[in-house]
Amino acid sequence: MPRTSAVDRVQEVYATSYRRLVGQLTGVTGDPEEAEDAVMEAFARAVNSSRSFLAADNPEAWLRTVAVNVTRTRWRRSRYFRDVSHRVAPDPRVGSYDDLPDDRLALLAALRQLPAAQREAIALHHLADLPVHEVAETVGAPVGTVKARLARGRAALAVLLAEPDTQRSPR
Repeated sequence: MPRTSAVDRVQEVYATSYRRLVGQLTGVTGDPEEAEDAVMEAFARAVNSSRSFLAADNPEAWLRTVAVNVTRTRWRRSRYFRDVSHRVAPDPRVGSYDDLPDDRLALLAALRQLPAAQREAIALHHLADLPVHEVAETVGAPVGTVKARLARGRAALAVLLAEPDTQRSPR
């Protein structure tokens, strides 16, 4: 029986996991286009790191971890660029969400307001349905830290997504 080549395995995992990974990373990044870029970069790295990818027990988890790390690196670089440049650039996300329902837009807007660590934990646990220990492995943090990030992130989202009527104090 012939062994599966790295490219064949990447194509197989791409067919079964691409859309799910993009959905998960959209929660992490808050931007569907950025999520697609990160996932595609992860697949490209899978081909270039074929030995590591083929040895992975869970290729989708391997790709998810790589994609999360790609988004972190990009975020650090863009933050550095914003700090170095003193001019304000237009928001590249404007117009990216025209086809999304209002409740999804509200969720993405609220997620973007969370600190990156909380946003990653919320997106991977609640949107990607990963158990806490897998979120911890993906983001490289202890389980207790991930639980704390989830609790803080949920509390912050509750406030951000609350209806205006429920934010008023009773008289």
